Amino acid sequence: MECFLNTKWIATAASIWIQCTSGASYTFGIYSPVLKSSQSYDQSTLDTISVFKDIGANAGILSGLLYATVTSRRTRLLTGPWVVHVAGAVQCFVGYFLIWASVVGLIRQPPVPLMCLFMLVAAHAQTFFNTANVVSGVENFHRFGGTIVGIMKGFLGLSGAILIQVYDTLCEGDPTAYILILAITPTLTSLLLMPLVKIYGTTTVDDKKHLNGFSSSALVVAAYLMVVIILDNVFTLPSWTRIITFMFLLLLLASPFGIAAKAHKDSERPSIETSPLMDDSEPMPTKYGEYHQIPGEPDRFKEVASSSNENLSNDHLEDGIDMNLSRAMLTVNFWLLFVAMICGMGSGLATINNISQIGQSLGYSTIERSSLVALWSIWNFLGRFGAGFLSDIMLHKGWARPLFMVITLATLTFGHLIVASGFPGNLYIGSVMVGICYGSQWSLMPTITSEIFGVRHMGTIFNTIAIASPIGSYIFSVRIIGYIYDKMATGEDNSCYGTQCFMLSFFIMAAVALLGFLIAFALFLRTRRFYRQIVLLRSRDS
Repeated sequence: MECFLNTKWIATAASIWIQCTSGASYTFGIYSPVLKSSQSYDQSTLDTISVFKDIGANAGILSGLLYATVTSRRTRLLTGPWVVHVAGAVQCFVGYFLIWASVVGLIRQPPVPLMCLFMLVAAHAQTFFNTANVVSGVENFHRFGGTIVGIMKGFLGLSGAILIQVYDTLCEGDPTAYILILAITPTLTSLLLMPLVKIYGTTTVDDKKHLNGFSSSALVVAAYLMVVIILDNVFTLPSWTRIITFMFLLLLLASPFGIAAKAHKDSERPSIETSPLMDDSEPMPTKYGEYHQIPGEPDRFKEVASSSNENLSNDHLEDGIDMNLSRAMLTVNFWLLFVAMICGMGSGLATINNISQIGQSLGYSTIERSSLVALWSIWNFLGRFGAGFLSDIMLHKGWARPLFMVITLATLTFGHLIVASGFPGNLYIGSVMVGICYGSQWSLMPTITSEIFGVRHMGTIFNTIAIASPIGSYIFSVRIIGYIYDKMATGEDNSCYGTQCFMLSFFIMAAVALLGFLIAFALFLRTRRFYRQIVLLRSRDS
């Protein structure tokens, strides 16, 4: 039993469960109305608080630095990803508990800056959970980085829908109680499972097979959640039915541990389990641009290594050494990726932050708006999981990974245009397109970061690039959506009704997404030689 608990498979299953409860920031639309009414906020003030939520949920520089420190061999006392989980758990509980106390009147109504701080701390926990799970996953499955990032980011995307099932089952429409649940559930889950999340130095020939098992589990959970959400929207399920469906959901979520048990059983066979340091086969290159010869093809690798040094600029690599944050920030590729994420992540995040208000302005019912928020998590998951999984497959076929970013940002442009149009049912179609494209950025960006800049400082670099998301969200949510909405609002409740409330805002965001498409295309042109000559060969020969 002890041997089973100390495997990368059980570490993956534990990380998945932590990810499933970490996405509280994606359910802001559930409790934002009670936060707005209890604190007497207008739309611009609520959007300002949501921006601090986005900053907390995406500005993960501290979590990246902490992870790099506690997983360093120089660290002796506090070692391992569990330290990062503890830091996240403390922030999660303190932040959401203080928000709940403010809403119910347990403490005096805080000034807006203080409420922004509460929200920042609560959401900041997500970056600690996410960094510990994603980066440890990439280190455990370095040959299938896109797949494991897609799995981890996918379950994080699903967590919104999972938490809404908790809300529907336990809270029965009371968003105030839901805020308290957000303070307790992620905190307990991470504290209970964090001892299992570790970094291991072994590889098996069945890695891809069992990773596909985790992927299948994610798809089954997503399909089940979608069916439950649609049925609840059509028939309004009674409370006893919600309890049964929720219990079955918990059974489905237990399947990763079953996959971990099977993977461990397979790995116990001596012919399967190997060590990277003792493998008789040709070792996988540990540095970009550094390869061992393949028998019969020595000139091929010399040519690739030579051409990579001669033809690739220092923006791609520097002598095959993993870049740290300061060196990465001196490259053009870093800033192309950063600006593209402002356009893609920022506009997508602004959409989910305002989707409840958009639905209200267009006459959607409360149940329909709740369903839109929950379904967003499904589309977000499909983007995160699908982009990682498919880009890994297509990478082996010669497709550079940034090309998927180009395609999704182009699709995002049309999604914003559909939301702006305001025709009946537009939010259902538009949220699918925006949700999938938004989610795909969260899978593609960390993986591209690890490939261009290296894995060693991946946590710090991709969390720095992720700051683009709250920057974009602030620009679009507060300066554009909130400003235009308040100008259009009439009446004492500061509400706006009709297509004019958000039309201009989403036309602007469509233009910004188009700009992101052009920037991502520039990144693709700059890195296609890199992917063709180095990353592709590394993947094929590993």
